[in-house]
Amino acid sequence: MYAYLKGQVTRIGTDFIILETNNIGYHIYVPNPYSYTLNEIATVYTHLIIRDDAHELYGFRTFEEKDLFMKLIKVTGIGPKTAIAILAPGDYKSIVKAIETGDVPYLQKFPKVGSKTAQQIILDLKGKLISIESNAMNDAMKDAYEALLSLGYKDKEVERVFREITDKNLTTQEYITQALRLMLK
Repeated sequence: MYAYLKGQVTRIGTDFIILETNNIGYHIYVPNPYSYTLNEIATVYTHLIIRDDAHELYGFRTFEEKDLFMKLIKVTGIGPKTAIAILAPGDYKSIVKAIETGDVPYLQKFPKVGSKTAQQIILDLKGKLISIESNAMNDAMKDAYEALLSLGYKDKEVERVFREITDKNLTTQEYITQALRLMLK
């Protein structure tokens, strides 16, 4: 529902921040709230989870962290709180490397992640993580990438065509159009 929110950090808790945007304070669960500072203007990539008893907003510093969170919560046995705990150290690349190399002991360091859960994470996510470097993707590319995934295209397929797009100064719509053309070849 919300792709991201940009505003001022007005409160920092043990597992959340309050981000004020247009005079509305959003309570956002984040992996490492102490990476934010009070009164900082921050862009937080968000994911809203609606349950019968709560509406919870989860936030991340980068699009890649949000993407990994969304993949983690699809793994059997991993809920949003466990996924946030996995992302808390802020070492996205090490987590991806552990999943890709099958490093069960590394994944077991996180709360509520035992041997079976770590193996399930590896089984479900190995080879499915975004490998496009965050530096190489501008906001328009990230939005187009996310749009194509929401249309049902697979990560690998979208990743392949994004490597073929040479112009890095397109709008989101232009990236989507070019990607779809390349997929139809």
